[in-house]
Amino acid sequence: GKYCFVLQPTCRDVNKNLMELAILLDAAKRSYAKKIIAVLPYFGYARQDRQAKENEPISAKLVAKLIEAAGAERLITIDLHSAQIEGFFDITIKHLSAVPLLAEYFSKLKGEDVLIVAPDAGSTKRAHSFAKMLGSGMAIIDKRRDRPNEVSEAVLVGDVTNKICILVDDMIDTAGTITKAAEELSKKGAKETYICATHAVFSDPAIERLEKSKAKEVVVTDTIPHKNLPSKIKVVSVAGIIADAIKNMVDEI
Repeated sequence: GKYCFVLQPTCRDVNKNLMELAILLDAAKRSYAKKIIAVLPYFGYARQDRQAKENEPISAKLVAKLIEAAGAERLITIDLHSAQIEGFFDITIKHLSAVPLLAEYFSKLKGEDVLIVAPDAGSTKRAHSFAKMLGSGMAIIDKRRDRPNEVSEAVLVGDVTNKICILVDDMIDTAGTITKAAEELSKKGAKETYICATHAVFSDPAIERLEKSKAKEVVVTDTIPHKNLPSKIKVVSVAGIIADAIKNMVDEI
């Protein structure tokens, strides 16, 4: 008869963590929990939200149905890769954003010389929200991919000369595209470049690339836990926004 919040980020090892989540949800259901809420700071398989090629799986939808079938009645998550993933669920979703946390971290850089940069068209909305919070301008890097994590062409839209640029994305995987974007900004005359993202996937060789990159600092959240990160990479905790979401949900229920 209790409210049961099952906290489980579905990061590496994603399949193991998904199975653990399903088992925990099933156990809660069989223990007569009053309400079962899955809390996923990071939603694994989020990038497989459509068929990029014929016969490819839509794994994000499959994971959504697995979570529902296991017993989740509500879901709390942070910065889904695309908003359409919410439509894969038939249960209520509380979709949190880490943008205010990251914007607060960079509030010390407020000013006319600060420019928020979207590393691709898909990040435009996030970058716009970020820029609005800091009262800053915005630029976009329009990039084309031939294969995952490989950019074949990138075009900068906006003037970054003598600007402090903050690259904003939802996640960093191998860091190839984001570090190339930082290098491009430097070539175009940016005074300083920072990188920030919600989810630090950090597949090899991401950390090495970030350390060697033109970025002065890399800021991520702890939706995906890591140990012994280099000093150049700063971590902002999402514990507060998750705690507030849980409290508010209990009050609503």
